[in-house]
Parts: sequence; C-alpha cells; structure tokens
Amino acid sequence: MRWLITGAGGMLAADVLDRAALTGEPVLALGRAELDLCDKRAVRDFVSAYRPRAVINCAGWTAVDDAETHEAEALTVNGHAVSWLAEACDLVGARLVHVSTDYVFDGTGDGPYPEDAPTGPVNAYGRTKLAGERAALEHGHYVVRTAWLYGAHGANFARTMIRLSRERPVLDVVDDQRGQPTWAADLADYLVRLAQSDLPPGVYHGTSSGETTWCGFAREIFTLLGEDPERVRPVPTSAFPRPARRPANSVLAHTRWEPIRHWRTALHAAWPVLAGGRQCNVA
Repeated sequence: MRWLITGAGGMLAADVLDRAALTGEPVLALGRAELDLCDKRAVRDFVSAYRPRAVINCAGWTAVDDAETHEAEALTVNGHAVSWLAEACDLVGARLVHVSTDYVFDGTGDGPYPEDAPTGPVNAYGRTKLAGERAALEHGHYVVRTAWLYGAHGANFARTMIRLSRERPVLDVVDDQRGQPTWAADLADYLVRLAQSDLPPGVYHGTSSGETTWCGFAREIFTLLGEDPERVRPVPTSAFPRPARRPANSVLAHTRWEPIRHWRTALHAAWPVLAGGRQCNVA
C-alpha cells in the first residue's frame, strides 16, 4: 500500500505519518505548500501521478470562529476540496479516509450521538465540515468524526492548561459542554487501521470512550501536575462569548467499530509526552 497524508504540519497529520510509517510501506505527507487541495487540477494531477492506495485527509479549515465571517473560504477547504480529492481517489482506485468533527451535530441531544443521528450544525464551521462529509460519502469513501483533539504537536487545550497552571493562581473553565478528549496518536492509529480494514465505507466515530467537561478535563490535568484541581473553577459557556456557537453535547457513540480507549487512560499514558517527561501523580 502507498500512503498519502494531507495536512502535513498539523497536529494530527504528524501522528498519522508516524503511525503509517510503522507499516513499512511508502508514506508521503504533504502540506498546502506542496499540494493545494483548493486547486482541483493540481489535486487530480498529483494523485494520478503518485497513485496512492490510501489517502488520509487531515487538512481543513479549523479556525472555528473565523469561519463565521469567512464561510465561503472555509467551505472551499472543508467542502469542495474534499470532493475534488475524492474524485481524484476514484480515478486511481484509492481509499479516502476523511477526518470530520462533532460540530456537524447541534449538541442539544441528551446522550451520545450515533453515527446515523440526524446532523444539524449550529455554526459555519460545522456546515462546511458537513459538506465535506457528504462529498466523501457520495463517492463511497470513509468519514471519521473526532472531537476535543489534543496531541504532542502544536497548540491544544492540554498544553494550554499546563502552561496556564504556572501563570495563573486560578482558572475559569467551561463546565456545561460535554465531550471526549481524544489523544491524537490514538486517533492516528484508528485512522490507519480503518484504512487497512475490510470495513464498509461510511461514517465512523473516532473519539475516546467516556466523557467529561472542559472543566473536568482541566482538573484531571491539574491532578497529574500535582496541583490542586480546585484551582480550576467551573463556569458556564456564557462566561466566554465567542462568535461561533459551540454544541453543548459533543459526545459521540461508537456503534460501527471499536471505541478508542477511555479518555482518562489515554491522558495518563500521554502524560510523559505532554508534560515533558514529568511522571503521572495518580494511578
């Protein structure tokens, strides 16, 4: 199998590259400078020349708030580009695994959202990501929704909490949004194994099992730091007004394939990487 990974330089793509390399098969990771997914002809020509067997699309417009005022641009990246990539994959018989988001749901449901739950994004980012999902599915490919991603590469919530624990005596963190913190390396393994599997095309949910709030996630990080978790104070979403509305419930069900390990187990395992070698203070 020959692998192509888009979105190189991003947090997730770096881990996907590492995981795909373990297969011992040729792997190529490209960023926008090497392949502009918004250039339909460039996408077709490159994929036709390279002829990958599996493409994992980690590229996308991820600036949620900016999408509110730049929806057309975000749609080109998150929607049209996915369609062009899927068409190019069809020409060479490649399997496309496209990464999507919990933001395709409105977040008003009480329980975890199954893969076939009705969608209804409440912001521009979610609408553009849903367009990408539909493009991939129309061509018979794979969509993997994830959420609350953190990793070893780039800025993310976990690293921000570690930094702020040293800078502020107390932190106010939202406690009325529920989700599943997901370690990027775990998702990378999920994506590669899905691309290698005999599972049918369609929608899959690639998030950790269990659930918590942003405040709960932050308090677990403080506990691992050996700090008092009560320094993290719960506040409502309304305390941090943002241009884009956030779904209150981002918890995804895993009914089509195996779930990723529990978010707390993953966080503890990832801790030496996140905290620069500091040991976990709880079992």
